[in-house]
Amino acid sequence: MGQIPLLLIAFPAIDPVAVWLGPLPIRWYGLAYIAGLIFGWFYARRLCANDRLWGATGHPTPDAMDDLLVYAAFGAVIGGRVFNVLFYGLDYYIAHPAEILAVWHGGMAFHGGLLGVALGVFLFARRWGLALLPVADIASAVAPIGIFFGRLANFIKPEMWGRPTDAPWAMIFPGAGPEPRHPSQLYEAGLEGLLLLALLAFAIHRAGALKKPGLVSGLFGIGYGLARIVSEFFREPDPQLEALAHGLTMGMVLSVPLVLAGVALVINATRKAKA
Repeated sequence: MGQIPLLLIAFPAIDPVAVWLGPLPIRWYGLAYIAGLIFGWFYARRLCANDRLWGATGHPTPDAMDDLLVYAAFGAVIGGRVFNVLFYGLDYYIAHPAEILAVWHGGMAFHGGLLGVALGVFLFARRWGLALLPVADIASAVAPIGIFFGRLANFIKPEMWGRPTDAPWAMIFPGAGPEPRHPSQLYEAGLEGLLLLALLAFAIHRAGALKKPGLVSGLFGIGYGLARIVSEFFREPDPQLEALAHGLTMGMVLSVPLVLAGVALVINATRKAKA
């Protein structure tokens, strides 16, 4: 890294507890995930209520989104936590088993949460007797909302900070040493959250993507996977858990199958639409 910049953006030291309800602490980390679920649920209801976006494609009713919220929430929390425990800190959690349930301390793996949501979507579709791909398209369309708030939670905590840099917007994160670093959580919030949400909304509202089952899911897989790979170049990997050979990281490697699956879904959706 070059010379340390003279001007740095001060890290906003935010109390991790938003408010106390008697002896019960309400943390920003948990509120961020709740906000993602609520806004995602609201957007999903709006999508289901607009029959024009779907054409002849069958889709759930807005009221069914109440159940999908529950399935997706449990899937995201359980999948994200289990994946994190197994792949990012098994030795630690074996030594501290009580920490497995302490999700408010952080430690939610996105790829595990994605698998958990996928299982929840499958169970929801089976329970309601619906085709799987339209339900998956709804979940994919709203997922960037949850990702955005989740990355903000990573920033507030703070965790998953960036690599050292001399960029003028660098920050010195508590617990990350004296070096200025990329605020990579904000990069991810912008790329994986806001930008991906805007691109999927354009595909839905301007290109009729929901009329082609699986297309929105495929675009999400491609978009998130590429955004995550780009973000990994700025994010500091854990040398014991995430750093791999040749400059690769675990996040990059796990995103490649997501991109490939997305490409397969897009090809399948467009072929069926032409047929």
